[in-house]
Amino acid sequence: MSASPARHLALQGASNFRDLGGYPTTDGRATRWRHIFRSNHLGQLTAADVEIVRALGVRSAFDFRGLEERAAGVCVMNEITVHSLPIEPTVVAALRAELARGTLTAPVALELMRESYRDYVRHNTHSFRALFGHLLEDRAPLVIHCTAGKDRTGFASALILHALGVPDDVIAEDYLLTNRHYKRDASNASDLPADVLDAIGSVEASYLAAAFEAVGSEYGDLDAYLRDALNLGATERTALKERYLES
Repeated sequence: MSASPARHLALQGASNFRDLGGYPTTDGRATRWRHIFRSNHLGQLTAADVEIVRALGVRSAFDFRGLEERAAGVCVMNEITVHSLPIEPTVVAALRAELARGTLTAPVALELMRESYRDYVRHNTHSFRALFGHLLEDRAPLVIHCTAGKDRTGFASALILHALGVPDDVIAEDYLLTNRHYKRDASNASDLPADVLDAIGSVEASYLAAAFEAVGSEYGDLDAYLRDALNLGATERTALKERYLES
């Protein structure tokens, strides 16, 4: 039996570039390798990185960054078609407001992170709906990313894996892999205290749980959210599985 491909691709200019393949599903199948990647942004890829990503055959990128973020780190690979699905970042501005009031602590930062995840569901569902519309058009190999590839991308990846039938514990493991691989940009938000930077520079299970909490209170459960908010009925989920699961 051949060894599985590497899940994490150690790129110089994108530390969190990972493959969503090889995960088991509840119906005994597995997600296809080298179809869907998740990453931090692609604006700092080196020439060697570009060769690696080119060899993977990545043709499309689905970019959750806001306007200023995109302008600051444009994808360096012209052959990748970038689809913008913007979710404007809110956390750093909220943290700076707390800092100015003298009320910023690590617990406050953690709660602001959780609230931003709830807002993905409350205010940004249209961007995730658009992502699934693209996934159903089968543009693989493709990459989903934001700036750090951990929050907006983390929630999107969790939704994809759930739609494909990957169990919750495996989804949680994939989500937390960011803490092993992501290398923070030291220049970002350096005016904030170290413990606050730790809270916003990593992921924790409670962040993703907060998004699922919002799904529960607004839609009932995750399957209802996929069906009613993301337009993924039984037919669409079957089509996704045909494309992204091993046969």
